[in-house]
Amino acid sequence: MKIKLIYPNIPFWRAEVSRLALFIGGIEFEDFRPSSKEIKKMKNDGILPFGQFPILQVNGKTIAQTGAIARFCGKLSGLYPSENQFNAAKVDEVIDLATDITNQMKPALREIDPKLSKKMRRELAEIILPRWLGFLEKILEDNNTNFFVGNSLSIADLAAWRLCGWIAGGIVDGIPVNILENYARLNAHQNKIDNLPKIVEWKNKSNLS
Repeated sequence: MKIKLIYPNIPFWRAEVSRLALFIGGIEFEDFRPSSKEIKKMKNDGILPFGQFPILQVNGKTIAQTGAIARFCGKLSGLYPSENQFNAAKVDEVIDLATDITNQMKPALREIDPKLSKKMRRELAEIILPRWLGFLEKILEDNNTNFFVGNSLSIADLAAWRLCGWIAGGIVDGIPVNILENYARLNAHQNKIDNLPKIVEWKNKSNLS
């Protein structure tokens, strides 16, 4: 099987969840990170089904949408509980929640008026994100294994780990780097995933902090 994962050279969760799943599972794939010029050409050539990334090409055929790609890669690597329908749905729940959190952040990040942007980012840091991070915390509390689903690593953990790493990584202006401190389980989960041998190996390979 020839697999090509296409996403810009950004360690964002939408691509990292699938990159990591394939890497952890020992699945050979081409990690294609197009330049701005290549992205423009791909859009002009109609290669992106919905005009957005990521996309996955499997034997020349294309899959779009973050969740669909993550599930495909998760199944290949054994990080998606295909045999347990309830757990599979719970993994989907976390992937969809990560998408919701991302969408909640978009308006503030895209606002170009400086004063309004500052106001929106403050609301994001003080009201919106605490609420949505609380939802992630509750899932961990309910599962009570320090994994999001079941008692082993899944693509749900990879998505949440990278999303939270981005939110609290000092990359987004206006979001404090200690935003996870009020979420004991989420913080513990970040540390746990961060120190898994394959995650450490990937971070070193990708120069990812």
